[in-house]
Amino acid sequence: LRILVVYARPENLPSMAQVPLCNGCEVVAIASATDNLLSLINQYQPDVVIIDMDAPNRDTLENLRTVQATTPRPMVMFSQDDDSDLIRRTVEAGVSAYVVDGIQPKRIRPILDAAIARFEQYRRLTTELDHAKSLLAERKVVDRAKAILMRQRGLSEPAAYQLLRKTAMDRNQKIAEVAEFLISAANLLGTSDT
Repeated sequence: LRILVVYARPENLPSMAQVPLCNGCEVVAIASATDNLLSLINQYQPDVVIIDMDAPNRDTLENLRTVQATTPRPMVMFSQDDDSDLIRRTVEAGVSAYVVDGIQPKRIRPILDAAIARFEQYRRLTTELDHAKSLLAERKVVDRAKAILMRQRGLSEPAAYQLLRKTAMDRNQKIAEVAEFLISAANLLGTSDT
């Protein structure tokens, strides 16, 4: 695992640079919490980001949100603060695991493995949700186009769908693309009635 380590306290940096975090782990960079995290992730392409700080502040949480929105990575935060509201906000910012009571070398690998698994599960669920939303949006467009065809051409719903399907096949397009074109044309001609 390629790891980027971020510390809030610069005095911890030199000592941690010499300590192997876990078997199969390579620390690719060690940074201060004030460094540009997004830039470091783009530069070093770590598999996991470990953040060690007493308590994340608003700027840190905003940086984590930016990273997760741009180049998502599993992130593990080791902290001394066990405030439940802070933990919730940190997880909402994209942290996969929040561990209270500091870094203990023998616990790091299992924590990283769990954080990576949670991150991958979350990404999979997000992808499935996005796909479902996309299908629903396409379905709404197709239904709207069918309604226009039914109204304008006096077709039944199955016949309107078959016409959309045939047109899509003839043009080598998706049905939703043909439906969007039909809706745009109806709007332009003022015949959409929507």
